[in-house]
Amino acid sequence: MANKIVFIVGMTGSGKSEVSDELIKNGFAYLRFGQLTLDIMKEKGLEVNEVNEKATREGLRKEHGMGAYATLNIPKFDELLKTSNVVGDGLYSWTEYKILKEKYGDLMYVLAVYAPPKIRYERLAGRKTTETDKDKRFRPLTEEEAKKRDYAEIENIEKGGPIAMADFTIQNTGTMEDLKNNVKKVIELIQ
Repeated sequence: MANKIVFIVGMTGSGKSEVSDELIKNGFAYLRFGQLTLDIMKEKGLEVNEVNEKATREGLRKEHGMGAYATLNIPKFDELLKTSNVVGDGLYSWTEYKILKEKYGDLMYVLAVYAPPKIRYERLAGRKTTETDKDKRFRPLTEEEAKKRDYAEIENIEKGGPIAMADFTIQNTGTMEDLKNNVKKVIELIQ
């Protein structure tokens, strides 16, 4: 039986990283789409902040098209799929979705994580950066930064399409235990 690939979608602060972590605990290999952004910023010596991240993301898409993150990450996904199921955290654009669906077909699932803006903005404002968060997965954002990011992602990178086409949706408005239980249900359905 071939290994499966699950792409996590949702707005910033919805709980994508927590869902990815649960899949990892259940044996899935992990690749974060946005690591490309941070890697490029490090190469260029740019400070990690919302302004530089947005410019880098948009620059990548300008250079490689709206499917940039899918296209540039496919070789990494292929390598991981050789040995295990894979979770891809951060599928954003409709173009990326179409590229990945064409590549992986029935081996691909999309899992949307939803939380309303008010909850997401509170979570984002309360995040603390730690020394162990080398990949900057849990950066705090002010409400204004989060709103700007939401608008840019919806208007500029077609983020709504993959969310609308998700095979599964988890509403993340309850406890962490609720979230973990919902992820387990999705894993059972995939396997």
